[in-house]
Amino acid sequence: MHYPRIRDLREDADMTQQQVADAIFLHKTTYVRYESGVREVPFQVAIALAKFYHVSLDYLAGLTNCMEPPEPVE
Repeated sequence: MHYPRIRDLREDADMTQQQVADAIFLHKTTYVRYESGVREVPFQVAIALAKFYHVSLDYLAGLTNCMEPPEPVE
């Protein structure tokens, strides 16, 4: 599966792949493989990316164009 929004969000934030990988505690090579679609993004990594960029998981997956994350469940 390919996740073009991961790359788009990174570029919009003017960050390098290394900076994002460091921010979510991944090796750069692993992150590059996720961004390029060589490896599928694990759920926990998708959550970390959604939190990092303040977007919804549905937005990351391309299921919606709404970037806003849902309200937290208490």
